[in-house]
Amino acid sequence: MYSVKEVYYTIQGEGYHTGRPAVFLRFTGCNLWNGRKKDKSKAICNFCDTDFLGTDGKNGGKYYLEKLISVIKKEWNCTYTSEKKFIVLTGGEPLLQVDDLLVKKLKKENFFIAVETNGTIKTNLKFDWVTVSPKENAEWNLRKGDELKVIYPQHKFNLKKIKNLEFKYFFLQPKGEEKNRTNILKTINYCKSHKPWFPSFQIHKSLGIS
Repeated sequence: MYSVKEVYYTIQGEGYHTGRPAVFLRFTGCNLWNGRKKDKSKAICNFCDTDFLGTDGKNGGKYYLEKLISVIKKEWNCTYTSEKKFIVLTGGEPLLQVDDLLVKKLKKENFFIAVETNGTIKTNLKFDWVTVSPKENAEWNLRKGDELKVIYPQHKFNLKKIKNLEFKYFFLQPKGEEKNRTNILKTINYCKSHKPWFPSFQIHKSLGIS
């Protein structure tokens, strides 16, 4: 069974596919933080802005494959695009649960499958789009994909060096914290003078949508 926090229809709010209609399938659980606020300051990743604890979100629950596919198909309601149906597998850390059966079934249903991972887990699953967002205090094992998204600043990363990794696109995304405005300016200024880094902003938050 898959433990799911939520399944919902929205737009992709960040990175290369910003603005694209999507179903988000958010899995419960992560290997860098247990999701409990009281433990966040001591977590390997202590700046996460996502609630992935439990199964109490929209369409949350524990699902067998066929039922989960049924819920996903019901959520997709975009009829005006000629592109494939778009699904984002996220978390938490989706690669703790995503398997070949789910990927093959989604492809059979004509979904373009994107995954957003922290890069700690290597995978041979045949996704259509792989976004890796590594965390500076975690082991980084998945070092290739379509999109590298570094939350900025994370001072242990050598951005000049990692831009040579096997990714098509390189994004810096301002870290959301008390210094958020400062981080936005730092991100923009760094990207201005350091190709191929490009700024990524969470427009869904600015628009007030999930």
